[in-house]
Amino acid sequence: MIAVILVVDDEPAQLEALSGYLKKQGHDVLRAENGKAALELVRARPVELILTDMRMPEMGGLALLQETRKISPETEVVVMTAFGSVEDAVEAMKAGAEDYIQKPVHLDQLDIVIRKTLERRRLTGENQRLREALEARADFGRIIASSPEMEEVLGLAGRAARSRATVLIQGESGTGKEVLARAIHLAGPRKNGPFIAVNMAALPETLVESELFGHEKGAFTGADRMRKGRFELADGGTLFIDEVGDIPASVQVKLLRVLQEKKFEKLGGGTRATDVRVIAATNRRLEEEVKCGRFREDLYFRLNVISIFIPPLRERRGEIPLFADHFLRQYAEEEDRPLPSISREAMHALTTHDYPGNVRELENAIQRAVVLSRSDMVSAEDLPPDMLKKANAAFHEEKSPFAEKVEELETRLIRDALKKSDGNQSEAARSLGISERHLRYKLKKYGLKP
Repeated sequence: MIAVILVVDDEPAQLEALSGYLKKQGHDVLRAENGKAALELVRARPVELILTDMRMPEMGGLALLQETRKISPETEVVVMTAFGSVEDAVEAMKAGAEDYIQKPVHLDQLDIVIRKTLERRRLTGENQRLREALEARADFGRIIASSPEMEEVLGLAGRAARSRATVLIQGESGTGKEVLARAIHLAGPRKNGPFIAVNMAALPETLVESELFGHEKGAFTGADRMRKGRFELADGGTLFIDEVGDIPASVQVKLLRVLQEKKFEKLGGGTRATDVRVIAATNRRLEEEVKCGRFREDLYFRLNVISIFIPPLRERRGEIPLFADHFLRQYAEEEDRPLPSISREAMHALTTHDYPGNVRELENAIQRAVVLSRSDMVSAEDLPPDMLKKANAAFHEEKSPFAEKVEELETRLIRDALKKSDGNQSEAARSLGISERHLRYKLKKYGLKP
């Protein structure tokens, strides 16, 4: 295991011998003749391990250990003590030293101590990264993603979450931009702070500035009381500005100032500082808005530090069954009814629809189906009518030999059931184990006469 090792010893011969040996082992070795010189090196660059003598002029090993803990807590320290000075080693271990070696140093013992120390450091780092990944996964786990495109989106969002940089999320309406923004907030260092969302498209142009920055009492006609703006409410946390492309030109310059200077002006009040991380979202192509002069170029670049594009649902159809199952469970629980299954025809309709409304449209369709379904199975007729047109056309155009066999079997079973019941649809449906409504749908689908 190769590492950056700083050797500290006031004896030139010992310093030269240890440094030379560690270099031969492949390590990147730094040298210092006393504790003060060693601290300067620790401040200048990352050091993974310090191997230091305990008793040196100007600053000894114990003081070096204590100061290193303040500057670089992740740096491991191994102390070297003279034979018989075990009390020095005990004191150093209490202060946070990883291990100690007695002088004169035996190289085989040195190898063992360094290898053990670096291995422990590596495992500690891996555990920390694993904890961070699990925390992030707990937040991003709410976002359904099985396609390579969405896995890439989540990977980028996970890395962005750990930073303070502004994030711009782009994608069509209904793709889940706010869900992703909230996950970025919860997976980051500001997760204990507020998450405040504001939709620019839902605000009248005259109220945008007041909503963002707030106002004092009497700032304008109708301002009968002081009001905090979203930047003030989000202090210490995250402000999610949805449909940022709809911000009026008069307010864009003020938003730019907040992003640049971390300050804003309250209407009717003075300048205030703010500590807010901004995540913006839009369904517009802001590059085109910039070219047309409707959006400030400098503001666009300030917002677009980290850019994340969420692909529309029609480009990741493989995730539709996962979303459908998720929403089925959610709305079955809300409606306090048993979890229904989805018929093959209904799933075919769901997976062939183009979803101009994206995930939001799929959610609404599943909620409707759960409410309207009269059996323990969601059928195609429980779905919105516009979902069935393309599905029916595609089903008949692309019918496979297997689908034809299924249709033949269903047709024969329905005819036999109707024949045995003398045309009584209720009785035929019971014998088939389906609802009467489902039977009527099948009759219409296959063109069978009751």
